[in-house]
Amino acid sequence: MSYVSAPSDELHPLQWSSYATLADVLPAIDDAFDRSPSSSVPIPASRDVVLLLIDGLGATLLDAHADVAPTLTSMRAATIRAGFPATTATSITSLMAGAPCGSHGIIGYSFRTERDETRGPKRRTLNALRWTFNTSHGRSALGLYVPEQIQPNGGVLAEMAGRGVDVTYVMPLAYRGTGFSRAAFRVEGTYVGAHNPAEILAGVGETLTPRTPRHRFVYAYWPDLDAAGHLFGPGSPAWRKTLAIADKLVADLASELPRDATLVVTGDHGMIEADNRIDIDTTDEMLKGVEAVGGEMRVRQVYTRPGARDDVRAFWTDVLGDNAFLVPREQVLDEQWFGAEVTDVVAERIGDLVAVARGTSILTRSLTDPAPEVNMPGHHGAWSAAEQLVPLLVQKA
Repeated sequence: MSYVSAPSDELHPLQWSSYATLADVLPAIDDAFDRSPSSSVPIPASRDVVLLLIDGLGATLLDAHADVAPTLTSMRAATIRAGFPATTATSITSLMAGAPCGSHGIIGYSFRTERDETRGPKRRTLNALRWTFNTSHGRSALGLYVPEQIQPNGGVLAEMAGRGVDVTYVMPLAYRGTGFSRAAFRVEGTYVGAHNPAEILAGVGETLTPRTPRHRFVYAYWPDLDAAGHLFGPGSPAWRKTLAIADKLVADLASELPRDATLVVTGDHGMIEADNRIDIDTTDEMLKGVEAVGGEMRVRQVYTRPGARDDVRAFWTDVLGDNAFLVPREQVLDEQWFGAEVTDVVAERIGDLVAVARGTSILTRSLTDPAPEVNMPGHHGAWSAAEQLVPLLVQKA
């Protein structure tokens, strides 16, 4: 496939190597603990590090709305890439593992595993974020899919904890012990419940107040910006109001850092507003020869029946036209979409075809996915700079 005609706002795979990614952040924090700061991700030597993930904080969006986010804008140290696909389940796992998804295996919002239970006419996929079958509202998959087997790599966070770094999570307690949390974090740590900016600020402060000879890593998570973008659209008045709240949270955290602590802030993806819906479920014969469809609406994993891939590819290419790239698994692997190293197990999870939406298009499943997800204006996952690029903000006390 030629990417020559790609719009200037698309970051095709041949351009990705020029950016550090979320997978580089935790190794840089680990280096900062060892007083040997990384050159690729600028985090200074520190005793303690607070990493705040603002879900949905994209670099392009921050640039466009800097007027309501002066603190976020002034603290920006670099622009990095989320990774592919640019979606929460993959991004957070890559962040904690310190590796792209070709190594850790959480290759998207949903995917078919190598297990026999998800092959053939049953058409089951694993929704990694909810740890359910097929959709976010499906049955729990915990009984069949052990998170530590689906994502078997301990990763950088586990290595840090193994060397004596204290790990604390400041986020909603509902995330504790979920299938996704077990797969992504791999370290039990200490949980401090926090559902709003005031509780995040208090939780971080309480964690860092006691004196200790050990390094401390505090991971805080705030989901509201992503929710505002999905529900009202990125850049909408509701989204801008939420961005201003995020800006104040970061300003407050930075002002209360104890000596020799560093605050690092980033996002797991950006977002675009979609207005061109192509419905897989109701377009005539689009599911002919298809066993399962995974992923999210900006990136679809298409699993075909034996011998049907070429026919499916030809039909989908005709339907999608310039609204999406449609690429076979072999090309995906050759171009390292999921990282330079993809294990054999993870390669089996990748669709026979991968469809990446372009422009403002999304590939919906109106008869399968929950209606609120199908109808929401904000989406992410694909190659546009607005989805792929996230800011890296750094402030040392």
